[in-house]
Amino acid sequence: MESNWLRIFVLLAFCLFPTFAMTRHYKFNVVMKNTTRLCSSKPIVTVNGRFPGPTIYAREDDRVLIKVVNHVKYNVSIHWHGIRQLRSGWADGPAYITQCPIQPGQSYVYNFTITGQRGTLFWHAHILWLRATVHGAIVVLPKRGVPYPFPKLNHEAVVVLGEWWKSDTEAVIKEALSSGLAPNVSDAHTINGHPGPVSNCPSQGGYTLSVAPGKTYMLRVINAALNEELFFKIAGHKMTVVEVDATYVKPFKTDTIVVAPGQTTNVLVKADQSFGKYMVAASPFMDSPIAVDNVTATATLHYTGALGSVPTTLTRAPPKNATSVANNFRDSLKSLNSKKYPAKVPQNVEHSLYFTIGLGLNPCPTCKPANGSRVVASINNVTFVMPTTALLQAHFFGIKGVFTTDFPANPPFVFNYTGTVPPASLATTNGTRLYRLPYNATVQLVMQDTGIIAPENHPIHLHGFNFFVVGKGIGNFNSKTDPKKFNLVDPVERNTVGVPSGGWVAIRFRADNPGVWFMHCHLEIHTTWGLKMAFLVDNGKGPNESLLPPPKDLPKC
Repeated sequence: MESNWLRIFVLLAFCLFPTFAMTRHYKFNVVMKNTTRLCSSKPIVTVNGRFPGPTIYAREDDRVLIKVVNHVKYNVSIHWHGIRQLRSGWADGPAYITQCPIQPGQSYVYNFTITGQRGTLFWHAHILWLRATVHGAIVVLPKRGVPYPFPKLNHEAVVVLGEWWKSDTEAVIKEALSSGLAPNVSDAHTINGHPGPVSNCPSQGGYTLSVAPGKTYMLRVINAALNEELFFKIAGHKMTVVEVDATYVKPFKTDTIVVAPGQTTNVLVKADQSFGKYMVAASPFMDSPIAVDNVTATATLHYTGALGSVPTTLTRAPPKNATSVANNFRDSLKSLNSKKYPAKVPQNVEHSLYFTIGLGLNPCPTCKPANGSRVVASINNVTFVMPTTALLQAHFFGIKGVFTTDFPANPPFVFNYTGTVPPASLATTNGTRLYRLPYNATVQLVMQDTGIIAPENHPIHLHGFNFFVVGKGIGNFNSKTDPKKFNLVDPVERNTVGVPSGGWVAIRFRADNPGVWFMHCHLEIHTTWGLKMAFLVDNGKGPNESLLPPPKDLPKC
């Protein structure tokens, strides 16, 4: 009798409180899988034998438990990119930052709650170059009964953009590091794991998205590529942008979006064209004299009922250096800033930081192809050295000698950062240096690209936080005049932002998440070269403002 009453009570609770949070369980087996692309085969590291890997579905406020079991020869760790990880830094995933990696034959359960977030994010390996094939989508649905703040849609689809190398990516980066030079670029781009037909392999198929006439579709577009920003467009169709990096934006229409590695963009597409097939294209954006993979990945938007023999309506990809196309898109992004989804931009700044972002050259006697030098990357001239003990463990347990908290708030020497005359020395300093922030501090960070070796757009990702992009510009940041033009009302909110080639970007955030939080360029080669640092955010007052203790199964180094 008692159990019947309990059942009735639980049923009533579900009916009366439809936002009841759930615990969602996933199991990720990291395994090798022989895979064929570009008419050649190779073994790749995958999750559950899939490329891209499985999509994680959850709702806002849900708890997510993901057991990752490592069956491959590499150490593995997985990052849940864009998940705030409030007080749960142990589940963030970057190897040697918040955890030691999962060793071959070992497992780890990532345990986190999704608080105050909804939208499209993604997960990926955060060690070596395994992200090339170890990645997948995270779809966080609104709480039950809470609608999207934009017109009703009929269906939705995940669209993951990536790259494909015919070679083993671990061999590619190993060769680059031993030579001191840049690595080989990928051989093709991919849409949901498929390049589509290319000149030297015309027989391979591509991804097909079937649509019904008159219906509206939401595409959750994710750039999981290692090293390239990508344009995305659909022949004959406009897209309405409604969200980036799991935050709603004021809707606007465009025929081309640009998505940097680490970024996500949700667009609405109405199937309102004549019956047929339409080309979907992903192509590179690079407005610096740097080599890119210039192969456009293609997929097909196929109206149901249209014959397979109908010719596909084609579209032309923007030129790879179409800066104006990229800027038009980025400048259109504004926070929704509604009563329900306000833009809580910090108005007063307690920590004002100025970071130079760029490349350098350090001596490397064994790097013969690079004439005894090695290309490196740095923030404020510090090339980050990865520790062998995870930083969060060192912080939590008070282990000395792993890191220092003297990361410079400003560049160590001043020069014309975006000029054509480089500084006297291109060398950088090495160190595992963190910047310490008190709990709840407000931060303004201006990131300045430098022209050392080459100016370049750097997509910078901050773990553990969303931030507001309050301003950007070309040339050197002027601390007197540029802040007067900042948008402090409805700037876009993101977790990954591009530092413009030969320019700067300003972000603001509140340090309301205790722990150690990685910040790095999401171009994997730049991260490998040292374009990374971390913030150490102290505990606040009481348990609700303090980092939780580590789980018992936290991997050991």
